[in-house]
Amino acid sequence: MFNSAERRLVRPRKAEKLKVVAVRIDPGIERRLRLLAETSGGKPSFFLQQLIEGGISALEEVWLPADQLAQVRAGEVPGPAAFRAAPDLFDEPEFDR
Repeated sequence: MFNSAERRLVRPRKAEKLKVVAVRIDPGIERRLRLLAETSGGKPSFFLQQLIEGGISALEEVWLPADQLAQVRAGEVPGPAAFRAAPDLFDEPEFDR
């Protein structure tokens, strides 16, 4: 079981809002996540969040151009729209008013 200090480490500040992201994963990975959750008393989403936080730096080093990586390391994360022309699955819908 996780204590409250461990859970607090991954909670966003009140001003920030968590985003929901849907991903398809191999059934074997899903079973392993479920086992971690059931054994520890945590939730699969907690472990996914830990995996993402622990691995995103390595992915950035491989996939981002040097200038963008430097921005990210300086704490200046540009918005995703700055790097692509077409909308994607995670864009917010635009409504005519």
